[in-house]
Amino acid sequence: MSESVDLAKLKIDRTLAPVRRRRTRRWVVLGVLGLGVAAAGAYVALRPRPVEVRAASVVTTYPSQQHVVLNATGYVVAQRKAAIASKATGRLEWLGVAEGSRVKAGEVIARLDDRDVVAQAQSAGANVKAARAALDQAAAEERDALAQHARNTDLVARGFVSRSTLDASKARADRATAGVASAHAALAAAEASARNAEVSVDYTRIRAPFDGVILSKSANVGDMVTPFSSAADSKGAVVTMADMTTLEVEADVSESSLAKVAVGQPAEIVLDALPDDRFLGRIGRMVPTVDRAKATVMTKVRFDRIDPRILPEMSAKVSFLAREVTPDDQKPLKALPADTVVQRDGRPFVFVIRDNTAVAVPVITGAKLGDLVAVTGEITSGEKVVVKPSAELVSGALVRIATK
Repeated sequence: MSESVDLAKLKIDRTLAPVRRRRTRRWVVLGVLGLGVAAAGAYVALRPRPVEVRAASVVTTYPSQQHVVLNATGYVVAQRKAAIASKATGRLEWLGVAEGSRVKAGEVIARLDDRDVVAQAQSAGANVKAARAALDQAAAEERDALAQHARNTDLVARGFVSRSTLDASKARADRATAGVASAHAALAAAEASARNAEVSVDYTRIRAPFDGVILSKSANVGDMVTPFSSAADSKGAVVTMADMTTLEVEADVSESSLAKVAVGQPAEIVLDALPDDRFLGRIGRMVPTVDRAKATVMTKVRFDRIDPRILPEMSAKVSFLAREVTPDDQKPLKALPADTVVQRDGRPFVFVIRDNTAVAVPVITGAKLGDLVAVTGEITSGEKVVVKPSAELVSGALVRIATK
């Protein structure tokens, strides 16, 4: 009996095994975490640190800009512009143009209903014919009266007729001559009335006053058109047109800068709508008065050559130049500060920052443009380059742009 008890005491307590296994796993996890932290610390300690550098941008510039003495802004304006209306009142019957149509001087661009004035013109023409017929009748009467008076004069001399008969023929001849004069006057009046009627008909034909382009139309077929648009629901101007050969830029120049500009001075014009094109021009005239509110003088700059893409009311930037420029001066160049170019192995390089990495790019330097130098190479406008790179900076190095 005692031996069986002792054997029972020798049994293994299996409830303690899971505890030991949990403790072993915990130490393994802690060891792995420790190794990870140590590896991360080693990576942070040993990884290459980015070099702090100053950077500048590659820009697109033009050699002509180094001759600029003053800049101004303004708008393209047609100096020859008109709102075309009719001198007559009537309903618009035909409109032969639209926005953008090119017309010649004297060309009919619209027509009003002309039935009433055409009838008046026809009546006036008939009156002219009647007046001519009356003149012919008066002339015939004058010839007969003068012939009769000549015969009576001869008969009086021979004593065949009385003196009173001669006086009567003389009075008739005078009346006939006066009748011819009256007929001439009536014909002249009838012809004047006919011309006036023709003018009234022509007033219903709206013509272009000069060569130009239709900018806008204010009336449509069926609208009532009056000379001054005084009636309700009526139109005044039918279309607005401009002579595109008279386009100029009107720019305001501060009165404090007037000493820098003069009539005939060359200028360079850049339109917001055509930013890649630069147009040459010169100061045509300056309005001889100062705008008191803005303290500016309006300066009108004409284009040396009118481009068909230039339109009225385009906004423009004008650079007034110290001297004439050539077409080569207007070609775009890539430029950057001179202190970004370094010599490596006898060749000029710049360090371009791409993805926070300095990349050495060989370049060829050109003309000096103020504080910039023109370069050619595999760089694009807008890229960042390192300013005054140190001798230790190599291609592929990590960099960080310094904040000012």
